[in-house]
Amino acid sequence: MSAIQTDTYHLFGILVRFIARNPDTGGAFSLVEATTAPGAGAPPNRHPADDESFYVLEGRYEFMIEGEKRVATPGTFVKVPPGAVHAFTNIDDKPSRMLIINMPGKVHDAFFSQAGDPMPPGTRELPPQTGEPPDIQRLVDVGRRNGVELFVAESVGR
Repeated sequence: MSAIQTDTYHLFGILVRFIARNPDTGGAFSLVEATTAPGAGAPPNRHPADDESFYVLEGRYEFMIEGEKRVATPGTFVKVPPGAVHAFTNIDDKPSRMLIINMPGKVHDAFFSQAGDPMPPGTRELPPQTGEPPDIQRLVDVGRRNGVELFVAESVGR
């Protein structure tokens, strides 16, 4: 079975749509739009080879960076220091959206495309929740191969 060619993936209750991948920007960065289900988000993780920043478009997120928590609302820019352990959760009662910038982006391009469930190109709506927990070991292994260290528990996956 061949892989679906797409720009959109679903992982951890987050719909990740690539706006620009690393090769599209001459190797400078990748840019994604992330739509996050209520209560969902990225588990604690770190990736020394990719710099990461977030810009909230809609809703409310709680970010955790090196143990410090902060709430981000539309118009908030959040910068993660290189290699810092960080996470985010949608704390709104409806889907929230943000832009994620990764520099140079190779790590995230590879991780999202290998770990996420491929969605039809251009998908904008979150898929229905299946109630199936993610395969944590597979996600940890994909992360390890791509320079992303995940600090996950069996309860991840909402």
